[in-house]
Amino acid sequence: MTNRVLITGLGCVSGLGRGVGVNWERVRGGDGAIRPLEPPAPEGIAAWFDDDKAHEAGGQSLQRSALHRSALLGNVDPERLRRLGKLDRLSSFALEAGLEAVTHAGLLAHPALVQRTAILLGCGSGGNGTIETAYERLFAAGQSRVHPQTIPSSMIAAPAAQLSMLLGVHGPVLTLSGACASSAQALGEAMHMIRAGRADVVIAGGAEACLTRGSLTGWQSLGVLAPDTCRPFSRDRRGMVLGEGAAVLVLESERHAHARGARVLGELAGYGVSSDATHMTAPDVEGIASAIRAAHEDAGIGIDTPALVSAHGTGTALNDPAEAAAMHRVYGPALAHHRVIATKSAHGHMIGATGAIEFLLGLVALSEGIAPPVLNHLGPDPDCDLPLVLAAQEFAPDVLVSNSFAFGGLNAVLVGRRA
Repeated sequence: MTNRVLITGLGCVSGLGRGVGVNWERVRGGDGAIRPLEPPAPEGIAAWFDDDKAHEAGGQSLQRSALHRSALLGNVDPERLRRLGKLDRLSSFALEAGLEAVTHAGLLAHPALVQRTAILLGCGSGGNGTIETAYERLFAAGQSRVHPQTIPSSMIAAPAAQLSMLLGVHGPVLTLSGACASSAQALGEAMHMIRAGRADVVIAGGAEACLTRGSLTGWQSLGVLAPDTCRPFSRDRRGMVLGEGAAVLVLESERHAHARGARVLGELAGYGVSSDATHMTAPDVEGIASAIRAAHEDAGIGIDTPALVSAHGTGTALNDPAEAAAMHRVYGPALAHHRVIATKSAHGHMIGATGAIEFLLGLVALSEGIAPPVLNHLGPDPDCDLPLVLAAQEFAPDVLVSNSFAFGGLNAVLVGRRA
């Protein structure tokens, strides 16, 4: 390890609202965003923006205009906005969260953005809304052409590319896609990029825009969506709930952050990855445990050090018991010293963005010394015996462990430290 990796900026947008402040206040207060879609999805519930306009055309008019309603745009060169072209919701979310994070870090228009900054974003899929609109024109309306910006707007690399255009970043701009672990992978690989001296600053996180008719139908057909709400580690849990949005963090080398007098919000201290190599959708306990151990080893933090654990906690029949078993396998009796939260119960499963927003909210929880509650819990499940936080409580460890486990058996675990 050649560089400590510090966190100096945060930004997010989710079903809970726009900005880190409102997201944290609602999570801390136990105020979730999960509610029925209007018009209703087939047997489904989804996390959506709490705004009257979310009822218009399935909420798409609100979400497409999200970036352009941001007050942060007043500090951006209008010519840069013009160059972005047509934005899918996927990019709109990423740009809003990225702009908030960079502004929060005090790096907007900073010289470091030109050469010594990289962007790494994770996305589980590309621009679903743009693709489905094109297919509707072709296959339903019988038209022969689609919007000329369909391909550049829908490609999975669009959010990272458009964020680089918005901010003037000329360094490496990369997109990682590891399903539900995508943004956790992006943060971990960004950490390694800074450690290796390849960049002074990395803008990293993820985005997802999966609340479209086609995407929702696919998830519903898989049989994993709850008909009511998300109940992580609870008895009578019935599945996951889809959400969407973005979360972005600004990572800096210790040297660079201190040289410019940056306010330090925390440290990204460890990253562990593994592949189950077992099953496409069923998690493997040892694969999960391997990633948790690797993250602790990378951070140099013992498993008996009290930690706030931000669980993957999807509320599904298979994932929750496997994650609980893996934590018992790794931590043993020391698990009693930790506290487990599961913020998907508030903002839904944001797929490619979920690892980043969970790490972000966990980092704020460390800073505030408050563990936010797991929502919608109906009672203990003997297969998910964990020290869950069911009501907000004071808890002030120095360590955050954030779990992300994806279809394909792709596991990523991040370890953070309090500032």
